Amino acid sequence: METGLTQGGRIPTFFQSALDRTGERGDTPGVNAVELDSISKRFGEKVAVNSLTTAIPEGTICGIIGPNGSGKTTTLRMILDIIQPDEGVVRVFGKEGSRLANDQVSYLPEERGLYKKMKVAHQLAYFARLKNVSERNIQARSKTWLERMGLEDVYAKKVETLSKGMAQKIQFIGSVLNEPKFLILDEPFSGLDPVNMEIIRESILEMRNQGTTILFSTHDMGMAEKMCDTILMIYEGNKVLDGTMAQIQSDYGDDTVRVRLGGLSGFEAAQRISSVIGEATMRDFGRYQELKGIEEPQGLLNRLAGECQIEYFEITPPNLHDIFVRIARPSPEEAKETQGEDAR
Repeated sequence: METGLTQGGRIPTFFQSALDRTGERGDTPGVNAVELDSISKRFGEKVAVNSLTTAIPEGTICGIIGPNGSGKTTTLRMILDIIQPDEGVVRVFGKEGSRLANDQVSYLPEERGLYKKMKVAHQLAYFARLKNVSERNIQARSKTWLERMGLEDVYAKKVETLSKGMAQKIQFIGSVLNEPKFLILDEPFSGLDPVNMEIIRESILEMRNQGTTILFSTHDMGMAEKMCDTILMIYEGNKVLDGTMAQIQSDYGDDTVRVRLGGLSGFEAAQRISSVIGEATMRDFGRYQELKGIEEPQGLLNRLAGECQIEYFEITPPNLHDIFVRIARPSPEEAKETQGEDAR
């Protein structure tokens, strides 16, 4: 199948099937908040997004992932109608081509922007008025969210007096004061400490539970895997993953094994395991070793059991981080195969 990768590249065969997963989310007219129908965007000779088709059901969280420069932000901007696709159709709540800076949609960009000399109360009121929040609701909603974020003492303070984490939470509050039906978050956890990250995470999930559809871009694979109902990955402008975590993992099989050996140091255990795994790869985490590409886990277990004490042995599907790395950094064999196809 021709994938149309830019600069003469080709989609590696190990995730080819993901490109053809269309409609597996139960896409039905009237239940999708967002529908992208074969949208493409070029900037000169560069194909930023190539014939992307997907749908985001209402009331769900979709994580959009991919390496830097893969087309994520371009896709978000097309959904928001900040830029228009060269081909294809974007539908938000069933409507095409309308400006989306309205009461139902909010956007938190990766590049944060607050007026530093403005007081927090005035800043939030400004954001709320842009989204047509009534004057009687602005103060009440602002104070409710500030309390929720542990920022009730900053209402009358200037933005320039806030820490970076506080300012990021203020901008998040500004994006949700209109109680949007559809919320787009570009790297919402970037730069946050674990406590503030947890506060934002809980707020996002609560909004989802109240019916808000959320699309967020992130480089935190663990957070995406835990939070998202569906995952969309774009690589070199092409869709390479699209579905639930279970669907995505089913394409990769249970080829990951985690092992912890007893009676040996971490270094000794890594050496012992590396001597019996053949061409599989190993990551040493100190207290345990993680093995990739194990075709016969039972055979490995038998070999190890005959030589040493096994404290822990688990067969597991690859996590999202591992899948991301496989796609964005192909193995030498896959890279050689791709180069050979290009030469032909």
